[in-house]
Amino acid sequence: MYEPIRTKSVHRMADDAQDSFPHRSREEELDIQLAGHLAALLAVTDELGDAPAGELIAQQIARLRGAPPARHAGLSGADAAALHRRAHALAGRALVVAASRADTAAAILAAERMDAHSAALADHDLVGAP
Repeated sequence: MYEPIRTKSVHRMADDAQDSFPHRSREEELDIQLAGHLAALLAVTDELGDAPAGELIAQQIARLRGAPPARHAGLSGADAAALHRRAHALAGRALVVAASRADTAAAILAAERMDAHSAALADHDLVGAP
């Protein structure tokens, strides 16, 4: 009654599709994300001229990526308060990712950078007060 199938099916099973492209683990994705946040923080830190903090951040990036990071070469021309606010936000993002991947060293560094930028913003606000 039915004619047998003579050609190969054009459909694939769902399990076959997973082998066709590489996958990264959750930890690898978090490493990439954390390194990206730290690299952005490094760029702002370099622009602020904080070399000791920049070296600490660069060491963490090198640990995560396996290679030293490219350092920030250009200046944005933003005022120091705006840079400190941006650095504080970036350090906060890095802290969240570091905490989710249980990276104590990166979490401590990010928390210290948040404190440093908060203090810099508080000092900046006091200087400008009437």
